[in-house]
Amino acid sequence: MLRIGTIQLDSPVVQAALSGYSDRPMRLLSRRYGCPYAINEVILDKLVLVPGRKRRRHFDIAPDEHPVGGQLMGSEPEQFAAAAVEMVDAGFDVIDLNFGCPVRKVLGRCRGGFLLSTPETAIDIIRRVCDAVGGRVPVTVKMRRGMDDDADSERSFFRILDAAFEIGVAAATVHGRTVRQRYVGPSNWDFLRRVKRHVGNRTILGSGDLFSARDCVRMLDETGVDGVSVARGAIGNPWIFHEARALLTGSDWPPPPSIAEQREALELHFRLACDTYGEVRAPLLLRKFGVRYCELHPHPREVKMAFLAVKTAADWRVMLDAWYAPARNWPPVVRRDRPESLVAAGAAWSCA
Repeated sequence: MLRIGTIQLDSPVVQAALSGYSDRPMRLLSRRYGCPYAINEVILDKLVLVPGRKRRRHFDIAPDEHPVGGQLMGSEPEQFAAAAVEMVDAGFDVIDLNFGCPVRKVLGRCRGGFLLSTPETAIDIIRRVCDAVGGRVPVTVKMRRGMDDDADSERSFFRILDAAFEIGVAAATVHGRTVRQRYVGPSNWDFLRRVKRHVGNRTILGSGDLFSARDCVRMLDETGVDGVSVARGAIGNPWIFHEARALLTGSDWPPPPSIAEQREALELHFRLACDTYGEVRAPLLLRKFGVRYCELHPHPREVKMAFLAVKTAADWRVMLDAWYAPARNWPPVVRRDRPESLVAAGAAWSCA
């Protein structure tokens, strides 16, 4: 069980906000495979306050995907609060504040992880958002463990974290890397253990290096955090949520999804994407997911190229028939503990 304010979840393994990925189709797919709660891809506060196509896309919430969180990013405390009100009015059940994005252009505009270096501004944002919507929905924060590894950075982290809980946030998600680290090197799970000990019975979710169900359970066991937030590990791998539920109930780790099961997920993802974007855009948008789905295929390199060649709905169906035909005599499906596409992908990811 995991509690985020008034929201009770029946699994401690949830889906993180992923810029460019955790849209309505991905969130619904994750829920279909056992995810109890997902956060929409991050949106700038100023885009929330200006009606338009981007706002409509981010506000596209399905009736059956509650509870769902909306993640905000910006630099102006007043805009944060106003945007939070708009998002709650639109139907988001939780407002999550992004103090962790390590992308250079975000940092250059004093957003995301930059706010960890300006505790007064970060605390002002938290206070204003809690004052604006805290009586209606839970407010949470997403943080990295600091700007860098020096002592001042760590002091700023704990100053913001302590103030956040004093003001009334329901939970904090902590990524075990620093902002300067981006996605290079391991996530520091020892730091997560220290954070959980520091806050006592307040809710902490851990993040970083969660690429399998076994990773999720290991983080819970080794750090004592209340929940884990799966980011890159959920792209093209919705089974991670079902598998984590099995391990947490004492069952064996289920076998990796068969070719038939993989095809079923791909067909569902495609239908959801067509419902959201239409048949013209959906095949193009799903190519970036295909790069990760292929990691579970016995012929990952060939399937990756097949995904990247897809341009139309017809191409998508041809690709499925060629590479995901259940009747073919495929080699056994083998899990890869850490997909090759993520080993050195630090520069390619944003706001995860």
